[in-house]
Amino acid sequence: MSGNAVTTPVSCASCEACCCRLEVMLMGGDEVPPAFTRQDRWGGWVMHRRDDGWCAALDRQSMRCTIYSRRPQICRDYATGADDCLGERAQYLPLPPAD
Repeated sequence: MSGNAVTTPVSCASCEACCCRLEVMLMGGDEVPPAFTRQDRWGGWVMHRRDDGWCAALDRQSMRCTIYSRRPQICRDYATGADDCLGERAQYLPLPPAD
């Protein structure tokens, strides 16, 4: 593994919502409350992100999704611990101490 790889077990409970900084496109079957969406410059619908870069549906205190049961399919399918997840975590979480 590279020197900045996350070596602790990956779980949403131990993360700080790193994936909630990614742009999330909405699909036809998504039923996200309109207050959390916006239209992008190409006419597609995405999750709105606030000025801080985080998803508008993210509770800033708990770092948990406020619309978890209605979250977009892309969020449901996001693979915890997959390469993309690990890459996002490596950008935002502090590295564990070296052994």
